[in-house]
Amino acid sequence: MLPIPPHQMKTIRMLYNQGEYHQVLDQIDQILKVFPNSDLLHNIKGMVKACLKQFDSAIDSYKKAIEIKPGYAEAYNNLGNAFQDKNDIKAAIKSYQQALKIKPDYVEAYYNLGIAHKNNGDLENAIKSYQKAREIDPAHVETLYNLGNDLKTNGDLQEAMECYEQALRNKPDYVEALNNMGHALEENGYAQEAFKNYEKAIKINPNDAGTHFNLSKMKSYTERDEQFVRMQKIYDDQKITDEQRCHICFALAKAHEDFKDYTNSFTFLKQGNELRKKLLSYDIDNAIKLFKNLKKSYPNLKKNALLTIEKSRGPKPIFILGMPRSGTTLVEQIISAHSEVTGAGELSYVAQLGETMANGTSIVSTEAILKFRENYLTKLCKRSNGSTFVTDKMPMNFRYIGLICSAFPEAKIIHVKRDPSATCWSNYKMCFSTNDIGYCYDLNDLVTYYGLYQDLMQFWQAQYNERIYDLDYESLTISQEKETKQLMRYLELEWQNACLSPQNNNRIVQTASNLQVRQKVYQGSSEQWRKFEGFLDGAFDKL
Repeated sequence: MLPIPPHQMKTIRMLYNQGEYHQVLDQIDQILKVFPNSDLLHNIKGMVKACLKQFDSAIDSYKKAIEIKPGYAEAYNNLGNAFQDKNDIKAAIKSYQQALKIKPDYVEAYYNLGIAHKNNGDLENAIKSYQKAREIDPAHVETLYNLGNDLKTNGDLQEAMECYEQALRNKPDYVEALNNMGHALEENGYAQEAFKNYEKAIKINPNDAGTHFNLSKMKSYTERDEQFVRMQKIYDDQKITDEQRCHICFALAKAHEDFKDYTNSFTFLKQGNELRKKLLSYDIDNAIKLFKNLKKSYPNLKKNALLTIEKSRGPKPIFILGMPRSGTTLVEQIISAHSEVTGAGELSYVAQLGETMANGTSIVSTEAILKFRENYLTKLCKRSNGSTFVTDKMPMNFRYIGLICSAFPEAKIIHVKRDPSATCWSNYKMCFSTNDIGYCYDLNDLVTYYGLYQDLMQFWQAQYNERIYDLDYESLTISQEKETKQLMRYLELEWQNACLSPQNNNRIVQTASNLQVRQKVYQGSSEQWRKFEGFLDGAFDKL
């Protein structure tokens, strides 16, 4: 077959780079009349369709390219991208794996496979894929960045920081890497170094709303602050994206609160929350259905529960749960200050491994619960540092107490409670990095969700009252020694004075409270919402 004339390919590439996608399609369709079996053109056509978000058509084009040329690794990689855009993650993974069978040193395919595994909730294989890509091309900065992110999530903070540092050596103006290096430094307790990273990122890109947001959490503002003036200019730019506007609104809300200008603070906070809810397409009805299903499916868990464990291998889990922003991070700091305890932070393992059993969408049996237990403990063991006890401080695990009690008869469960208004306000003020806490960006959704939480906790208490230890956050801040000693007795841990100085616990803290827990335990935080009480239109009265 004759080759496609170079001038025609040059025109296609030029139009593609200019974003003139419809003109590219016209050109390709004309050429395909002469060269209908051009695998290259069908692949490019798929790329154009993907740019136009016509993913089904893109998939058809890639499949046509592969039909013409079965060993077309690039087409398999692009096909995986299209499947991922359609949220068909399993099909995407198969496509990337096929591309790698054909081309074992294909960096982009390993990189994309890592993204797919991460989106599939498989952090372990995501890390392996990025590591393979890194072996092939140590200078691939996107791989280094994503690998750093996943290592950080997995608790391997030192390795994560090395990835960010390597990425920045190859691309010194990589703002995203500077930001996440800042996060990692924060989580390690190095606030000043984190601050410098954020400032450096702003010098590189003064209009990066995400960096301004990160920096806003670490400083107090005056109205003459240069960064505050810059944030106002970013807000006034009509061309910024909703995500950028969302971040800058939360940052401006923080700045105006520092000025004690609570009217403007609340105005920006409300707008930021509205944008975040819109970006997440959150619907509270999904939570209402989930909570109904959790209670409905519980009898199957109870019927198949593991009643006793003769000899448990690995560490003993301590689950710290409750509403986010209720004090769970402080409680983990206190417990993990004990020499026999490792604090593993917010682990996604319960939801990842057992959510379908808990909500009734998969078959529940004693064997399935045992498998869940074994898989969880295998993962927990890797985070234990050899300790006898490991804390899992995922607050949202309160939804899965039925599953936890069924699978871990030996586990300790600590339910942290805080003043409802203080908890809800603290959630509303926070723009979380995770996307799975969508209820907190609307006051009505927040109050509704809090009611669902209270109702479910009453349900669990009726089933497992003797298993669940209720710890009141306000009581802990007022009578720290008394409450801490009672907590240690429940955990059956010998008393150690270090548990009274959680601020000296130098473990990594990967939550929104990482700055607060570096301070001594203090009172009064639960009254902060009252500064804004007049703007809430009685939303918290229902609490």
